[in-house]
Amino acid sequence: MLVSMSAIGILLLLSAFFSGSETALTAASRPLMHQLENKGNRRAGTVNRLYENRDMLIGSILLGNNLVNILASALATSIMIGMFGETGIVFATITMTLLILIFAEILPKTYAFYHADRAALAVAPLVEGCVNVLAPVTGTLHFLVRGIFKLFGINYQTRRAVGSSADVLLGAIDLHAGEGEALDRERTMLRSILDLANVDVSEIMVHRKNVVMIDADLPPADVIAEMLASPFTRVPLWRGQPENIVGILHAKAVFSAVRARDDVNDLNMVALAAKPWFIPETTKLLDQLQVFLGRRTHFALMVDEYGSFMGIVTLEDILEEIVGDIADEHDIPVTSAEEQSDGSYIVEGSVTIRDLNRQFDWRLPDEEAATIAGLMLHESRRIPEVGQAFMFHGFRFDIIHRRRHQITSVRITPPTAMKGMPEDEGRETET
Repeated sequence: MLVSMSAIGILLLLSAFFSGSETALTAASRPLMHQLENKGNRRAGTVNRLYENRDMLIGSILLGNNLVNILASALATSIMIGMFGETGIVFATITMTLLILIFAEILPKTYAFYHADRAALAVAPLVEGCVNVLAPVTGTLHFLVRGIFKLFGINYQTRRAVGSSADVLLGAIDLHAGEGEALDRERTMLRSILDLANVDVSEIMVHRKNVVMIDADLPPADVIAEMLASPFTRVPLWRGQPENIVGILHAKAVFSAVRARDDVNDLNMVALAAKPWFIPETTKLLDQLQVFLGRRTHFALMVDEYGSFMGIVTLEDILEEIVGDIADEHDIPVTSAEEQSDGSYIVEGSVTIRDLNRQFDWRLPDEEAATIAGLMLHESRRIPEVGQAFMFHGFRFDIIHRRRHQITSVRITPPTAMKGMPEDEGRETET
């Protein structure tokens, strides 16, 4: 009896090993194991090999686990029958169920789940040995399983992902543990990088009404004066009408030419300017970033489907989508969202929804509109009047200023700042 009870104890330990190994190897971080293998960690390489051959891994673990559990139950039943007769079957069933459940399932799997990476590295060599030893039996079992699936017309190897790889990465970024401004900034940057492939340049462009441009027919001295007055190093030149862009004038080219000549009025500003580069408004940021990196220019003019000039986009604009605002000593500081004492924000209508979502961790939709003013027009289906208030997506929007048909200033009250306000989304409220 002592030998049988010792054997049961050993079998329970083996069962715990198989159960914990299954949890550890399936819950271990694949990116971490990949990195460790690249750094020369052999055990991490073993984990990766086991994961790549998941069918054999799971089959071997289940085979070993069931073998030891059934053998332990059979031994316990034999002991109990010898002690209590036929009633011993009941005692053996209850006893082994509790022992296997607690010591061979819950305890090892709980530990392996919370220490998956460490446990996976520890058990990987032993599990690989078991997989190799049980490979003939496991292979035969998989052959039978595939035959049964085929008999019922089931293709069990078909993998249809619920989300894309980018969605998986975004979820991992959002679940990244930790608090603090630095971690929030890292999460924002990583999310922005993944969003580049889904955002059009039209969503980050500088609209043509805000673009500093110079008339190419002005005297060269006046062009130079306007270049000096501008905070930008690249300025479009137009001729005849503002939409007729004939070149992009770079401050360095102008000043080099001025230094080489005694009379600036002899300069041909259009000849000094680079050729304008036009791109469609539907170009994705990731594509535009790659083109910027491949060309010797960081300035593009955006046109719509009719060829009309819409605005400009620069390499700096795209980089700011990733790292946030890049300011230098010549930039004019602009406060586009001012927090109020009641928790609301006074926001310019031209502020992009993406910038607000990124700055305040909001979730306002930007699929149908790029700016706050555009969102108001889209959701209200009208041109709102000053003083009107709306409830959309859990936020309250109060129209503060309007210039002709353009919404220039909006008060936005997020859900966390609203107390006792109506929560019916999309319903207009009176102010």
